Formats: sequence, C-alpha cells, structure tokens
Amino acid sequence: MSDSSTGTALSVDEPRLDLERRRDQLTARVAELQLDLGGLVYEMAVRNSIRVDVIVNRAAQLQDADAELSEIERIIALEHATTAGTCPNCGAPHSSGASFCWQCGQPILRQVDANTILTP
Repeated sequence: MSDSSTGTALSVDEPRLDLERRRDQLTARVAELQLDLGGLVYEMAVRNSIRVDVIVNRAAQLQDADAELSEIERIIALEHATTAGTCPNCGAPHSSGASFCWQCGQPILRQVDANTILTP
C-alpha cells in the first residue's frame, strides 16, 4: 500500500496510528468545544441576551465531534482486543476466525493436506 500524496509505502501500523492521531485531535477539539460552549452561555447570560440558535449550533458541533471520537475509540478498542494475527501476504492485522484478509483478500487460513492429518 502506498500514500498517493507522497508516493511512499505505508506501514501496516499506519491506519492504527492515523486513528490514534485522529483520536488525539478529537479529544482536544471536544475539550475546546466544551469550554467554548460554556463560555458562550456564560457571556450570553451575563449580557442577558440568550440566543438559543447559536447555542444549539455550537452544541451540535460538539455532539458531532464527540460522536466521531466515541466511534474512533470503539474501533481502537476492538483492534487492541480482537487482533489474532497478521496476514502472511501483506501483514495487515486480522481478527480471530477471519478466513480472508480485509486488506489484500488473500486467504488467512492455511490449507492442510488430509494425509498430513491422518498420518501418525
């Protein structure tokens, strides 16, 4: 697999690193949006000029960022909990019970000759 913008080969861990980087960005963004929303409501209250449309818009931005953060955290947790090995062809991680690689489509389970199983 290669990065089309730079033409360099991406490592197998690159998708996980991208998710972790995005998680860190979203964590900071959610914290910033929470502080901004609280400050906004405070300033409106102090000025006795509450604009519900502005508050709802900011709350929706916070909700979107928080939902994306939750999904990324769920995916990262699944990757850490369910990885059973790597594809022998491309090295992509796979879960237990996977028959084919999600990355390259090659079979993960090795075919075993019946004579090998039956011989003592």
